[in-house]
Amino acid sequence: MKLATIRIHDSSTAAVVLPDGDYLLLDAPDLSSLLQREGWQEEAARQAAAPEAGSRKVSEADVELLNPLPTPAKVICCGLNYSDHILEMGRDLPEYPTLFVKFADTLTDPEADLEISASESVDWEAELAVVVGTMLSGADEAEAAAGIAGYTAANDISMRDWQNRTLQWFQGKAFDRTTPLGPVLVTPDELDPEAGVDVSCFLNGERMQHGSTANLVFSAAQLLSYISTFTVLRPGDIVLTGTPGGVGMGMKPPRYLADGDVVTTEVGGIGRLENRIRIKNTP
Repeated sequence: MKLATIRIHDSSTAAVVLPDGDYLLLDAPDLSSLLQREGWQEEAARQAAAPEAGSRKVSEADVELLNPLPTPAKVICCGLNYSDHILEMGRDLPEYPTLFVKFADTLTDPEADLEISASESVDWEAELAVVVGTMLSGADEAEAAAGIAGYTAANDISMRDWQNRTLQWFQGKAFDRTTPLGPVLVTPDELDPEAGVDVSCFLNGERMQHGSTANLVFSAAQLLSYISTFTVLRPGDIVLTGTPGGVGMGMKPPRYLADGDVVTTEVGGIGRLENRIRIKNTP
């Protein structure tokens, strides 16, 4: 099942399910709200199959796809989770996940322009994101896997000059409205990252990154289990699972984004994000 959050031509927002490509309205303003409801999966499936569904359809021409999860309580990211990316950054394979956090303010829409100031080293990081569907606290791997609502695409746009100011990455990863998310949420019955999902990033049409989630050091379920040992995860929380090799900082010489560049993120079975970079450096 595929779900999304949309803005309709009258400026209202809604959660939708997409059976056979149609946009079918659900009784929630967005997926963050929908996931708070017990039995949301059954509700979405029931409404998608309802005989009167035709009256709840919205034309694609009247729809703008939004960040599907606008109000997560927690956005947690795993860095250095693909072996090729770890090696290009000159590090050893980790025993434990390298984690950092973002705020909900960091997230933005699938086709939003990304306006960035005060950085001259803006980099790309295409990622698969896992979305929590049930409360997880001290969950083992099987419980964590059962608690996954679904998967979506993200790009952890990173300000490397800020990231490298200290040993803590946070300040280079948490600029407002610089992490596009979406375009849809795909439930686990339709997508299995452990079997291998392609993750790619393109810069002005040139492919810079290409990896498979089958090569993650820590799987989505392992990450949720590990994180839930020290902080509770709740429906709608998001965990970014890391990026494959091919980031700009790893190139020789490094290559960074310029004003007007278009970054395209593609995740197999989910879709694409397409974002134009707008860099406005301050003196």
